[in-house]
This record gives sequence, C-alpha cells and structure tokens, in this order.
Amino acid sequence: MGTTGGGGGGGGGAGTLRLPGLHGYAVEFSPYWPGRVACAAAQYYGIAGCGTLAVLEQNEAGIVLLRSFDWNDGLFDVTWSENNEHVLITSSGDGSLQIWDTAKTKGPLQVYKEHTQEAYSVDWSQTRGEQLVVSGSWDQTAKLWDPAVGKSLCTFKGHEGVIYSTIWSPHIPGCFASASGDQTLRVWDVKAPGVKLVIPAHQAEILSCDWCKYDENLLVTGAVDCSLKGWDLRNIRQPVFVLLGHTYAIRRVKFSPFHATLLASCSYDFTVRFWDFSKPNPLLETVEHHTEFTCGLDLSLHNCGQCAAVHSGSRREQELQSAAEGSLLCRGSNTVSFVIPTRKDIVKIMQDGFSQIYWHIFIGLISFFSLVLLFCLPFALVIVPHNIL
Repeated sequence: MGTTGGGGGGGGGAGTLRLPGLHGYAVEFSPYWPGRVACAAAQYYGIAGCGTLAVLEQNEAGIVLLRSFDWNDGLFDVTWSENNEHVLITSSGDGSLQIWDTAKTKGPLQVYKEHTQEAYSVDWSQTRGEQLVVSGSWDQTAKLWDPAVGKSLCTFKGHEGVIYSTIWSPHIPGCFASASGDQTLRVWDVKAPGVKLVIPAHQAEILSCDWCKYDENLLVTGAVDCSLKGWDLRNIRQPVFVLLGHTYAIRRVKFSPFHATLLASCSYDFTVRFWDFSKPNPLLETVEHHTEFTCGLDLSLHNCGQCAAVHSGSRREQELQSAAEGSLLCRGSNTVSFVIPTRKDIVKIMQDGFSQIYWHIFIGLISFFSLVLLFCLPFALVIVPHNIL
C-alpha cells in the first residue's frame, strides 16, 4: 500500500509513504485530528491473508505511519469513534468487528463476531446523545451495536442481496440507510421493527450511499450502472438528480461537509470526480491520477476540499500523484491520495466482461497450459507409437 499527499498551505507538494504487501478498501479522516486518516487494508487483495489497520498523518515532513494493527483476515471498512479520539472500529472478512485504541501498541480491545459472512461496512453514529455503531454484511443483514456491550442490540433483515454500505443519518437520531446488491436503498429506524422505507434506486447493484450534511431528506446512491442518483425521502418516485460520467461501477460517494450541493465519487474507471448537482453542467472536475480501480474516498471535516482517495494496485510511486494538485472542492488546498485496492467484490465491478485482475489471471492460465501442451506434445508423439510396438 503506497500513499501520497499534498503538502501544507495552499501549494501542493506531494509526500509519499509506501507500505509493501498491503492492499485495502477504505479510508476515513479523523474527526479530531486534521490530516490524520485511518486505512483498512488487506493482503493479497483481501482474497487471502491478513488485514491491517494503518493510521497515517500528514505533516510538514510528508505522510507518516503513526500506528498499525494486524488482524487475521482482510479489513474492509473503518470508522472513528465519536467520543474518543483514539478509538476506531474496523470490519473484516471473517464477519467480525474489531475495536482498536491507537494510544495502545497492541489490540484489538474487543472483537464482536456475529455476522456469518464478510462484514463489509461499519459506521459510528454522529448524532449527539447516542453512541451506536451499525454494520452491514454479505449475509444480507445489518446489525446495531453499542460498543460498551459485548453483543449486538438488534439485527435488521429485509435485503435480498449483499449489503455494501451502511451509513447513519447526521440529522436524525437512530436512523441509518443501507445500500445493497438487491438494487435497493433502504432507510431504517432503530426504534421500530422492520424497514422504514424501500427505494428501488437503480437497476443494478448499489455499492455506496451517503446522507447530505445539510438536508435530512436527501441521500445519494452510487451503483454498478455508473450513475449517481439523489433521493428526496419525501418523494421517492423519481430521483431529484442523476449524475452521469463514470464509465464503470461507482465504488464510493461522499457529500461535502462544507457545501450543500457538492459531492465526490470514485469509481473502478480509475477516476475521482467532483460534482455540483445544482449546476446545469454538474461535473466540476475529473481527477485521473489513479492507475487502478479507485475504491475508497473520504472528505476532511477540518479542511475544505481535503480529500483522501484509495485505489487498487501498487504501481510505481511516480504514478501516485496527489489529486489535490488542481483539486476542485478547495482550489489551492490539498488532497491526500492513498493507494488501496479491492477484494472479491471485484467480480461485481464491471457491467460486463472480466475485471483487469481476473482477465490477467485468465490469460496467465491459458499461457501456462499452452506451454505445458507444447512441451508434452513431442513426447506423446514419440512414446505412444513406441508403446504400440
């Protein structure tokens, strides 16, 4: 896993940090420390091997690794605590959630294991007066947790496909949304049984969703159909906006914490795009510095326009240039770009055809068997007649 980031001030010098052998999924800025981010990563693209939580910080010297913790399966998502600046929660391929304390050298502090398949999403509530965590899994359930309690408080069932994203409303206590491979966006209330609202948002798998920070009724979804759609919960008959431009599946979407109509998205088309859905031409900028599938994204709560993006692969460091040089959400500010890839959900990233990784594996296997055949054929031609005689 390599990382690059813009320097301080209004310039944009890039620092680089490389963590060999790691590929990852998610990145999230600390709500307490400007320039500090947590990355959920895995070995071998998350298909096998262990996972690592890496806590990084950008300072005048560049990007430095503050702390790292290992887990026995790939880590897919990460969220910061809302009541302790040192505490984080990660979700992993073995279906468990882990609580970590960056002030300690070892961990995790606790492990919650209830999901029966990959725990793919985790989010800590941002509303005051509650300390709740929601997780989403490939077992098609979402679970509610109190970090102080050793088991889940409630399990939410209803999705008919993999849950890729779960996110709390920043406005309404006890309310969260989930996005799924069953092509629906669902809204839940932890105080009520069953789903509160079902939105057939796309005719394709939905990989990400997010709440607007300025409108409690507005959400955005990103899907395998390459589109972003905005939804007003008061009228779900049709989207309030549709944003087109990505050429492959949209892996992550985030509303700006500073502007009501701005958002950012990243995609398996290798790009990060910035949008203003209030404008006739909503696409504001396309950042094309990435050279692999871009699968994770976050926007800083401290610095307008500071953006962390993650992508799959570990190519040459010179290819990993900061998207902040000319980044749109905050002209003259800095973007931090982290190299972090994808796991077996990679099979779902294309609307048709193989992904690059599986295509290379396929070609490699064909080449291998072709060489074996060419090597063995002369022996077969000689040995078979000899045995007949």
